[in-house]
Formats: sequence, structure tokens, C-alpha cells
Amino acid sequence: MLELKNITKTFFPGTVNEKVALKGIDLVLEDGDFVTIIGGNGAGKSTMLNAISGVWKPDCGQVIIDGEDVTALPEYKRAKYLGRVFQDPMMGTARDMEIEENLALARRRGKRRGLKWRITKAEREEYRRTLADLDLGLEDRMTHKVGLLSGGQRQAVTLLMATINTPKVLLLDEHTAALDPKTAAKVLELTDRIVERDHLTTLMITHNMKDAIAHGNRLIMMHEGRIIIDVRGEEKKKLTVEDLLAMFAKASGSEFTSDRAMLSN
Repeated sequence: MLELKNITKTFFPGTVNEKVALKGIDLVLEDGDFVTIIGGNGAGKSTMLNAISGVWKPDCGQVIIDGEDVTALPEYKRAKYLGRVFQDPMMGTARDMEIEENLALARRRGKRRGLKWRITKAEREEYRRTLADLDLGLEDRMTHKVGLLSGGQRQAVTLLMATINTPKVLLLDEHTAALDPKTAAKVLELTDRIVERDHLTTLMITHNMKDAIAHGNRLIMMHEGRIIIDVRGEEKKKLTVEDLLAMFAKASGSEFTSDRAMLSN
């Protein structure tokens, strides 16, 4: 469903600020793979997701989604293939629009639109059922502005918007990092449910080692622009945080020093 071939990216080349962010990334995700990504600051995690979503074009390499080479496509043309949720709950929604209006915008993403703006009765019923599944009471607040929601409620709505059209690939960029532990657990539970229900091919960046181990069927660890660890299946199920730290030290030749990751465990 997703293939990255030799993705390389250097920012500010030839200057004192030159930064080699990705060093020949190769990655293949099969249909329905749920891959968690962990690594220290500057490891290249978000940069890789930006390469997939078309925020910028790689210096070399290919991005292939469901057999189609999208490397040359700009970000807005990739929208029909992808869903993405960011770390900041304020991103991904229009705060001054109602919940049902945000969902309607997401439903129409990548489709031709005219000047008429109308949410049909059938759509409104669909949104009500979908929101009811969240168990957050939002089905009774569909005409409330999104800006009035809590961070967790807003992130849940953003997750619905990202998956409402069943994307080819779902990108989750530390989408629970800004939430309190209880709310983060709720959003992760919702994430698992949606990914499993819709058989979504998913990449989820997290700074929490326990979450990286507990969720998904595969785990990759990045370091200095490379993928240095890739475990899946039974091997992943048996992993502990201590195992992961030992694997990192062996693969990188250094100790894992991300304060956020360590404090989360």
C-alpha cells in the first residue's frame, strides 16, 4: 500500500545550516499494516511523514501509494490518498465552523465542489452515528463550533475527519502528545478501533515507548535519518522497553537519550 524507495532529503544544502534529514529511507507497508515509529529529536520521523504527504519533494527517491508513483504530486493532490492528524489539536479543523460542517468538509475532500453548500439529511444522520461511536456526547453538539471543544474532543473529531473517506494511508504525527494521559489513552483506543474496523494502513509517530510497543503490528525506530530497527509480529508482541533500549544501543552504537521518551516510561 505504501512504498518508500531511497528517500533522501537535505535542508539548506551548501550553507552553514545544512541538515541531512533523511538518508536513503526504504520502507514497504502492506495493506493494513499499523506501524508505530519512535526515535529521538531530529531522527527524521516527522520529516518522513512530510515526504509521504508531499509537504516537500525529496532530493531523490520515490513515494508510491497503492502502486501509483506520487513523488511529483503536490500536497493538495495527495489529499485524496491520505489522512493525517497532527500533534496540535488546533490543526486539522476549522475552529469557527460547526462540528458537522468540519465533517462535511472532510467528506468532500478531493471531490469536485460547486457553489452550493448544503449538508444533506443522510449526511447529518451519518455524522450523528459516527460521533455517537466516540462516546463523548458530541452527537448532541453537532452545531457547536469546534473551537469550543476540549483538546481531546477536538483531536477525536480530527481523527474522524482524517478517516471519513477511508484513506489509502493514515499518518498520525504524535497525535496524542499534547493531551493529558487519560485523554490520550481514550484517543489511542479510538485510533485502534478505527484502524482495525477500516483495515487502514497506518504510520503512527509516538514519543512513548510503551505506546509504540502496545499498538500496531510493527515497530520501527529511527536515528539520524535512518531506520535502524524494524520489528513485527510475535517479536514485537514480546518486546519490553528494556529490550528496545538494548536494540537501539546495539544498532546505533549509542545510548537512547530522548528525555520525552524516557519520562513517558
